[in-house]
Amino acid sequence: MSPSAFDQPVLLSLLGGGFAAAFLHAALPTHWLPFVLVGRAQRWSLTRSLLAVMAAGLAHIASTAVVGSLIIAAGLALDEIVAGLLPHLSAVLLFGFGGFYLIKAFVRRPVPAGGPHLELAEPTVSHSAAFWGLVAVMALSPGEVLLPIYMSSAQQGPAVMALLTLMFALGTVLGMATFTTLARAGASVLKLERWARYEGAILGLALIGLGLLIVTHQH
Repeated sequence: MSPSAFDQPVLLSLLGGGFAAAFLHAALPTHWLPFVLVGRAQRWSLTRSLLAVMAAGLAHIASTAVVGSLIIAAGLALDEIVAGLLPHLSAVLLFGFGGFYLIKAFVRRPVPAGGPHLELAEPTVSHSAAFWGLVAVMALSPGEVLLPIYMSSAQQGPAVMALLTLMFALGTVLGMATFTTLARAGASVLKLERWARYEGAILGLALIGLGLLIVTHQH
């Protein structure tokens, strides 16, 4: 099915929700703090750090797309047996992930006295090893929170899936680059982590909203 054959308001909501979910997911410290720490340790310029962010972000989405495609292939095969299972399953997963992030957002974590510190250490590995190490870390950790959104669009055809993947890539890279740049510019890591906690709550609500969109669209 082509994008033109898909309900335009729902398509725009899906793509916008995909971009927002990817951006908010990238706001979590695991998606930008390693680049700040490694960049400082390796004495990288902001440009070099952002190149690592871009490569790692694209690898992150590529692995997410591969895992999502495998899940979709299995789901569509099962959907031939149980009609309409896939959209409802994706909605359940969105509700589940949304609830998980909402709960996680309000769980207090102990912070070391004085807050986290970014000590400027001497480089201990080659720049190439540090660069590709960061890329590998992100490639080996697909965005599980994005997978249900893939499932929700599985029956809309490859064109819609390609557009959604593009939105994931844009949101992820932009989010990672934004928070990496803020941290390198001297923003307090502690404040950014507190902000990321609230972003987790917003992410949870956004995922639940997407789940509701899928459920209502099915009826």
